[in-house]
Amino acid sequence: MEQEYGLLDTDETDAPGDEWESIDYGDTEADRIARQRDREFSQFRKRITDADQFKVEDSVFDEATYGALYKLVQDGYIDAFGGPISTGKEANVYTALGGPRAGEELAAGEEKPQETFENVAKRPEIAVKLYRINASDFRDMRGYLEGDPRFEEVAGDKKAVVLGWVRKEFANLQRAREAGVRVPRPLAVERNVLAMEYIGTAAGRAKRLTEVDIDNPRTAFEVVREYMCRLHEAGLVHGDLSEFNIVFDGGQLVVIDLGQAITVHHPNAEKFIRRDCENVANFFASQGVEITSGELYEFIRQESEG
Repeated sequence: MEQEYGLLDTDETDAPGDEWESIDYGDTEADRIARQRDREFSQFRKRITDADQFKVEDSVFDEATYGALYKLVQDGYIDAFGGPISTGKEANVYTALGGPRAGEELAAGEEKPQETFENVAKRPEIAVKLYRINASDFRDMRGYLEGDPRFEEVAGDKKAVVLGWVRKEFANLQRAREAGVRVPRPLAVERNVLAMEYIGTAAGRAKRLTEVDIDNPRTAFEVVREYMCRLHEAGLVHGDLSEFNIVFDGGQLVVIDLGQAITVHHPNAEKFIRRDCENVANFFASQGVEITSGELYEFIRQESEG
């Protein structure tokens, strides 16, 4: 395994400032499709429902979720669905064969050069994350949305909170990449469905830090520390950073699961960044790196203020 853990080059990156665009999480085209079902949509919905490798239970996803998937297919982001990568209380993640638009966007990225997609440049494997409207703990989610400058107000119903959460995750991934942090490239978002770069190989998803032997833990720690600084300078706090949300991909470290990431304006930002520091410091200390959570926290604060 390569152990360079190279940082993203930010020379050509316009680092985000403290400006925040408002996030609209009202009804989307997927809702209209669900309301005005045509024959093609009905046939698509039946294929998805009947697919053994992509089970979407009626009790978990509503009609508009099928509409969201249908819209992403029509827009050229998805060609075919694959099997599950992970299943959780709030969301399932599946592999999918990306459509032409997904291939074009990924091939243009600095992390996945064109030759990576030999003969399938426009059909890369991507990840599709589907949030459950009915099963999600929207009360906990709402706590992460309130206080975010991108939301003027947070509606109280479950659907609005979950849709706001998905839009926030898409925006967080975009902002993190602009700040020079290796995260999955976001491709498209439609209602409660997020399409993004698949981090892994044909053999399976990328391994978490807990699943690999780290030959140079000090270097790995310094990369993670730099990513934490870059996120903070971009106005974001991961909020759940640990060895379980950092993976290896081609010898590089990639941060995943940014749905809960909050802005530094959030009332719990201080609490969450200290928690991130504790998780990261404790893990790397167990790998032989001499670091405490307090030292990591002070380093990030000084770098951000400097």
